[in-house]
Amino acid sequence: MMTIISLLLLASLLPHLTFTAHVDVGIVNGRKAKPHSRPYMVSIQVNNYHVCGGFLISDEFVLTAAHCRKTNEILTAVVGAHNLKNVNEGSVHIGVKSYHKHPDYCCDTYRNDIMLLRLEKKVEQNKNVKIISIPTQEEDIKADSACSVAGWGSLQTNGSASDRLMETKVFIMDNTECKIRWGEIYKVPKMMCTYGIGGFCTGDSGGPLVCGDTAVGVVSFSLLYRCNSPMYPNVYTKISPYLEWIHKIIKNVK
Repeated sequence: MMTIISLLLLASLLPHLTFTAHVDVGIVNGRKAKPHSRPYMVSIQVNNYHVCGGFLISDEFVLTAAHCRKTNEILTAVVGAHNLKNVNEGSVHIGVKSYHKHPDYCCDTYRNDIMLLRLEKKVEQNKNVKIISIPTQEEDIKADSACSVAGWGSLQTNGSASDRLMETKVFIMDNTECKIRWGEIYKVPKMMCTYGIGGFCTGDSGGPLVCGDTAVGVVSFSLLYRCNSPMYPNVYTKISPYLEWIHKIIKNVK
């Protein structure tokens, strides 16, 4: 009976997950990050308004979530930022030259929710702007490993976004448990989820799940109207299954 109820609940959630992700899923129960301590973080903006997170994986490419761009929307990447309202902190706005959503991205279920943005110019790396490593091979992160997530999103459900970059510690949840919680929408090979006191919320989609010094996941979706739900853990697109696709795009795009 519980299985049936869970499936019915998931069926009712599916139409809403699209909305959750497009308005984007901020950091709950976190703390202000030390300014520029995460120099790989990118604020993805539309008309100077923050809509998603992202992160530099090369001097020319930003990795983010596929749902962060609506059809034909023009995005701008802001690098070297901490306080988005501080025009004197030296952040740089860079246009996007080309958009590369994963060809198998599904907006209804958020499968393959990953996108590369090629910037109009290469970033100049300095103490405030640096790339972050991604996995070198496909692998699982051990359950209960301590990792972190950061962003400029909402501080609580239906709350206001943060001008300053926020961060929080999270822990990797066992894939079997994630599957039990989310049911069929959760795809073990290409998704991962976390638990903890803190988590992400509206405005953090596309940001990195960082374990050690490596970005291992991309913020994808959470429960609508309940940021950091204890019953439905935060879900990320796992990066390592997409390494071949990522490297092919970076190598072939001229």
